Amino acid sequence: MSDWNKKRKLKKEIKLCMQTINEMERKRSRSQSALVQAVLLQETPDEHDVEWFNKYTGEITSVRNHMMELQKELNSLQ
Repeated sequence: MSDWNKKRKLKKEIKLCMQTINEMERKRSRSQSALVQAVLLQETPDEHDVEWFNKYTGEITSVRNHMMELQKELNSLQ
């Protein structure tokens, strides 16, 4: 695979990662809002909201780390 094709593929993968992160952040925001509200009202947060928040946070971190590796690889080609 030529450097040009590899760069193009990496850029495409990075863009897909950013889209995935944006989508997961939107999904996480619902549980995040519920958690903040519980804290402000000094209530115990619903365990499902905590589970969803942790799930999406973990997935976002994983995709973000993968995206950084792709960016490093792209930078090394330039």
